[in-house]
Amino acid sequence: MKESSQGIIEEYEINPYTLMVMPINYGSKIYAQIVELEDEFISPFKPLEIVKKSCEYFGSSYEGRKDGTKQLINITHKAPIAIDPTSSIFFFPTTSPLRPQCIWLSHEHVVSYDRLDSKQTKVTFRNKQTIDIEVSCSSFENQLHRTSFLKTKLIQRIEETKRKSFYLFTDANGGKASEMMSKYNPR
Repeated sequence: MKESSQGIIEEYEINPYTLMVMPINYGSKIYAQIVELEDEFISPFKPLEIVKKSCEYFGSSYEGRKDGTKQLINITHKAPIAIDPTSSIFFFPTTSPLRPQCIWLSHEHVVSYDRLDSKQTKVTFRNKQTIDIEVSCSSFENQLHRTSFLKTKLIQRIEETKRKSFYLFTDANGGKASEMMSKYNPR
């Protein structure tokens, strides 16, 4: 990982360019190192706090997003989070989010991963940047698959809702309900 080019930033929301949010020791405290496609930042907040604030920025609470994951794919532990499904921002934790060493990774930006040993995995991102993380390859792969499943289920629900609303606003003859209203002549 390269040094932060921006120093410490006070406010940050995860966005489509965010690759990961990882913990770093900053004196006696744990801060977050945020890695984007072409930049890096350090925040005085812990990674989980960045994830929580980002969920709120996109109109939901972290707990609400976790509940959504449970409802859609029945995952409660190390749950992937749809931070902003409309922008395809889905992140997953490498371990329990409550553990200080937990790293949050963007599903969208992971292009490959390789087993280094029984407890380490090398992750390669879309921008060719790599990181070695303290998680078994099978556990990493499981998290990647869970996130894919969440993403797929959520997209299916959105598409199903679009189809239902299309039929709701289309009459039996193929005309739109709003077109039917314009034919009304109050005489």
